Amino acid sequence: MKIGVPKEIKNNENRVGITPAGVLELTKNGHQVYVQSTAGEGSGFSDEEYKNAGAEVLGGIKAVYDVAEMIVKVKEPIAEEYGLIKENQVVFTYFHFASSSELTDAMISSKAICIAYETVEDKDGTLPLLTPMSEVAGRMAVQQGAKYLEKPIKGKGVLLGGVPGVEPGKVLILGGGTVGIQAAKMAAGLGAIVTILDVNLKRLRYISDVMPDNVFTGFSNEYNIRKLIKTYDLIIGGVLIPGAKAPKLITRDMLKEMTPGTVIVDVAVDQGGCFETTKPTTHENPTYIIDDVVHYCVANMPGAVPYTSTVALTNVTLPYVIKLANMGWEKACAGDEGLHKGLNIIKGEVVYEGIL
Repeated sequence: MKIGVPKEIKNNENRVGITPAGVLELTKNGHQVYVQSTAGEGSGFSDEEYKNAGAEVLGGIKAVYDVAEMIVKVKEPIAEEYGLIKENQVVFTYFHFASSSELTDAMISSKAICIAYETVEDKDGTLPLLTPMSEVAGRMAVQQGAKYLEKPIKGKGVLLGGVPGVEPGKVLILGGGTVGIQAAKMAAGLGAIVTILDVNLKRLRYISDVMPDNVFTGFSNEYNIRKLIKTYDLIIGGVLIPGAKAPKLITRDMLKEMTPGTVIVDVAVDQGGCFETTKPTTHENPTYIIDDVVHYCVANMPGAVPYTSTVALTNVTLPYVIKLANMGWEKACAGDEGLHKGLNIIKGEVVYEGIL
């Protein structure tokens, strides 16, 4: 199969769909890989490394789309790419269709086969292709939140870890999934007081068992959220409904109950966000302020640490890419129930319930 790896053109997106190591595995399986020139530079991979691994490096993005039977990307195609996608072409990437009707309509019109990383499932119901980026984003949420709590950036002026004689900052995490666990690890490691809210009591029991003593759990409901937001410094939204829009757990009126300079980080922004006031931002302009509350809603957080993110992503996507290339998308998806759940749009027809 001819596999294309275009350069990501979303604002400040430095990741790339496949590492040179991934290219080598694909060429060993008899496939041709076409990589757009400089596609890997942001992640620390040169054109020469891709050539040495067996790829052919092409000069422009159109050349890659023109030659490829399957496109392997990181982020969803943006408007400039819509017209490049061909009928019957397989596009394997993060799509997050639920948050963009424009993207959905464009992919329907393209009549391509759209397989979304974020809805591929393991046998146990987990999301293997979303997990590594959720791990990165969860850890980054605390890093970024800690930074934006600084007073020069309009935060409260709170150091999350505190110092002797001064109590540490308080972090509220909505959702006890991968994002929540990783955020809690980071915040707890800094010495903050951490509370995780979730509706799954089995998950809360697990979190209570494995987390250090400065991490607490609570049941997620509006009453508890309203109570806690009044005294917490950093609030991280990490809820997920696979393939569908995230629920709005913090409403506009709740902002007035927070103390000025509170920072909220919405990791669910790709799925529409779990705060009512969420709007996607970029690494170039990552924050905005509403009612004296600092919002950090960058839609591609892991793009800021592209080497780590690209290697982590290729580690999990490559077996699926090889399967799709070896067998073709129809046989591969028919024989793998988890991969089949990654099918979102097939030749103009929406087949994933979450985006209907």
